[in-house]
Amino acid sequence: MKMNLRKIAMGLGLCIALVACSKEEETIVVPVTVSTLTVNDLAADTVTGLGTDGRPQSAGTTTYYSLVDNKVIASTDAATTKWDIAFSSTKILVNSGTSGPGLGGAFVFKGLFDDLKTIPADSSFAIDNSTAASYAIPLGSGRAWYTYDGLTTLVSPIAGRILVIKTANGKYAKIEILNYYKGGVTLASTASVNDKLFKQRYYTFRYAYQPNGSKVF
Repeated sequence: MKMNLRKIAMGLGLCIALVACSKEEETIVVPVTVSTLTVNDLAADTVTGLGTDGRPQSAGTTTYYSLVDNKVIASTDAATTKWDIAFSSTKILVNSGTSGPGLGGAFVFKGLFDDLKTIPADSSFAIDNSTAASYAIPLGSGRAWYTYDGLTTLVSPIAGRILVIKTANGKYAKIEILNYYKGGVTLASTASVNDKLFKQRYYTFRYAYQPNGSKVF
């Protein structure tokens, strides 16, 4: 009788173990779908006129943007973590260092947007430091995302330059600047002075944000 009870107990234990293993094998991890979104004509300290020195004048404003929520954030929230990236003329800020209290950072990836499927493990994210005139996304023609032609006075995005962003909440996104002019159309070198002046500083860009905290897009 004792032997039979022992055999029954062993059999029940084996069944439980098999059921547990079966349940573990059936566990499916559902990946987070990463969508690519496009933002059109985002105004970034647009030109109001010409100064006495002949240079474009503006109000000196900054446009704050949330990659998480895909929307403009009020400038009154500049000192918060509600925004991830900000635009003022050709300058692009991230919510980090002297620009904001977030966990942000950035670096420039040289390659195609669609080919950047995983952020390299050895990547280093810089932060903004306006005191040292140093920014995560470097300023100046040819240094990050654009070139400036002094003859035509046109700003052109550099193909194959992707901004890899660490957001204010410590997650990741990739951005490709597509255009700098209103309507998303690059002006011809023969465009009028007024068009070159007043149609600039309107960003069109696409981006992908990974909400699960991984570096995979």
